[in-house]
Amino acid sequence: MSDISSDKKSERTLIVIAGATASGKTDAGISLAKKLNTEIISADARQFYREMNIGTAKPTTAQLAEVKHHFINSLSIHDDYSAGKFEADVELLMNKLWKKYSTLIMVGGSGLFIDAAINGLDEIPKVNADAKQKVKALFDKNGIEALQSELKKLDEAYYTEADTENPHRMIRALEVCYTTGKPFSSFRKKNKKQINFKVKYFVLDVEREELYNRINHRVDDMMNQGLEEEAKSLLQFRNLNSLNTVGYKELFEYFDGKYSLQEAVEKIKQHTRNYAKRQLTWFRGVEEAKWITHENLCRLFNL
Repeated sequence: MSDISSDKKSERTLIVIAGATASGKTDAGISLAKKLNTEIISADARQFYREMNIGTAKPTTAQLAEVKHHFINSLSIHDDYSAGKFEADVELLMNKLWKKYSTLIMVGGSGLFIDAAINGLDEIPKVNADAKQKVKALFDKNGIEALQSELKKLDEAYYTEADTENPHRMIRALEVCYTTGKPFSSFRKKNKKQINFKVKYFVLDVEREELYNRINHRVDDMMNQGLEEEAKSLLQFRNLNSLNTVGYKELFEYFDGKYSLQEAVEKIKQHTRNYAKRQLTWFRGVEEAKWITHENLCRLFNL
């Protein structure tokens, strides 16, 4: 980014509303955006995809009409996208929006994408062919459980915060471990990039039992809204990374006959709760984050 005066930076603020799935981020973000008369940048990596609607708990059509949202329905499941591309795209977008607004709001639960927008990504070493082949052989022979076990052994720090249900993330980390002989997490501590705005980072704090109840009810609502039919329409694309997503992969296994429908729904609830725990682990590592209840956030901004 280009250098600007400290006075100019002091006029610009990015408010981040982060938190676990089902913590109320969407409603909080919309209320705040309306109050401040600004726009929302989504940092939910699965809400980018327009073919995935019910299972990603996107804002409703009515909610999207209330406030301008960016990066929702912006991609196809067939598009190759990454946190690095998001970093570049969001920087271009924000530099346009700063010409119109002094405050912007980022809403989402994808900690890596939020971090990319604020701090930039780490310089991860290139991996060699031997490491790639070694990890591929491990995965092909013994499955995702072998990746989980190996990553926990070689890099427990990253294992505790990674999405361990996502083989692509673990494969990438293990390739770096094998190539360099160092933990993947050791390359993720570079200096923050220079930004031309201030950040106010909030994580919605919801009591765990309440959060889990919300997750369970949300999954039931998704099923009532037609998640099974949506998953069936996407079954032919199940090998895409974008569809390696809780809510879809369990139903794909139900279609395979691995589970009954009731068992698949219970798996979705369980895996969503597990995902929420990983999100919270990530956000606990964000030094600048202020944990706040929805009630206190409303009080803070007079919502």
